[in-house]
Amino acid sequence: MSLIHALVARGSTILAEHQAGERDFSQATQAILSKIPPNNSKLTYVWEQYLFHYISEGGSTYLVMADDSAGRRMPFTFLAELQQKFTSFPSASTSLSSPPAYALQGTFGPVIAQLMNTYNTAPPTDELARAQSELAQVKDIMVQNVEQILSRGERIELLVDKTDTMASQATAFRRGARTVRRSMWWKNKRVVGLSVVVALVLFWIIIAQFCGAGLNHCGSN
Repeated sequence: MSLIHALVARGSTILAEHQAGERDFSQATQAILSKIPPNNSKLTYVWEQYLFHYISEGGSTYLVMADDSAGRRMPFTFLAELQQKFTSFPSASTSLSSPPAYALQGTFGPVIAQLMNTYNTAPPTDELARAQSELAQVKDIMVQNVEQILSRGERIELLVDKTDTMASQATAFRRGARTVRRSMWWKNKRVVGLSVVVALVLFWIIIAQFCGAGLNHCGSN
């Protein structure tokens, strides 16, 4: 429970209040109301582990007691909404005169109780907190997008590495192919040369059988 005790007062006279806890803080609230100056002001009083926040405007005082853990933004947001509800309340004009204590307790007390219950269970997000939440969401989206870009960059780099490797392999293959072609060309030349030599030897052997080894018989004929 963040908000414990809230009230609306005219000067030091309490018009309506609601207390969520069991402990009685009437003495502390009366002491604080007596110290609030008549001019418009906004301030926080510290008492034990509790904080008393108030807004004083137009002769009316809107005060709420809260735990220290509630901070200041949420209680003052509550007071601003409490002030708006009170100024638009039909019986609020009674506070312009000199009403008796708790003159609006029966009519406006339930409004304070309902508003306190709302802020204690599911406080509405004020503009600053909403902006911070949206900023945090945008930051998460940006981080996610950056991570996707980095991941895509890693894949691109990997693809480039693979392309470079394939290009190197293709160059080595072309060099190897040229070497093989040269080797095959020389082998072919050697085979052709050897074939010519064998053919000449065979031709000489055939001629030698008819003309003799020195081809003398053919010459004499």
